[in-house]
Amino acid sequence: MPILNKDMTLCISLAGRPSNIGTRFHNFLYDELGLNFIYKAFTTDDIDGAICGVRALGIRGCSVSMPFKEAVIPLVDEMEESASAIESVNTIVNDSGRLVASNTDYEAVAALIDRHALPTSASVAIRGSGGMAKAVVAAFRGAGFDNVTVIARNPDTGAALADRYGYRFASEDTGSGAAILVNVTPLGMRGSDEDTLSFASAQIDAADVVFDVVAFPAETPLIRAGRAAGKRVITGAEVIALQAARQFERYTGVEITADQVRQASEFSRAAT
Repeated sequence: MPILNKDMTLCISLAGRPSNIGTRFHNFLYDELGLNFIYKAFTTDDIDGAICGVRALGIRGCSVSMPFKEAVIPLVDEMEESASAIESVNTIVNDSGRLVASNTDYEAVAALIDRHALPTSASVAIRGSGGMAKAVVAAFRGAGFDNVTVIARNPDTGAALADRYGYRFASEDTGSGAAILVNVTPLGMRGSDEDTLSFASAQIDAADVVFDVVAFPAETPLIRAGRAAGKRVITGAEVIALQAARQFERYTGVEITADQVRQASEFSRAAT
């Protein structure tokens, strides 16, 4: 990476519980490609002030994670279709003071549904109703899935999300025999919920595929249980690598190869 200098372009992430994954992913690629960029992770109690800082300081790119994906919407100037369609933002690009928002989470989940050839006839249970859940539910609808249940603790946001895409809503304690289980909650994320299994063992046994969007750690209780039960698994590590790659290309204007994405993803997890 170049020595810090006044012309270096800054990109950041804003998250309630920041990790080193995005920082290492982006900085690895800056170094590999010889780009005069640097990436830094932050958290904040003042999202309005933080976004004002992005604009005022000329910060080029800003990744947005829980719990800020919806809070930033009124703070940007333009919403691309990927963000406006689901009312959730995970990427902001600063074009000379004009903030343009998009959602590469949606793009990443849609790509993984296709890459893993998930059958559209399968029944799906998606746990969660927050900003990332919006991206996941929209991606399954976009891929042509009809038999989907949204499971959420909050009946208002959960029912609204399900209704928006013509899916069913179930309360958190309702069981499911779905073929595809998708966790889009903090359950299993490093911290107070890291030992919590997001679906019951009986549900995992009945499923064919378990998909956890939690990226840190990638081997969540759900993923470990899915592997132990011989199920196909899709991890949050795959999601975060794909969405970060799309962010990288938006921030820098440089296209990267699948091999570069793989190397950056492996590096990002080597010392987290």
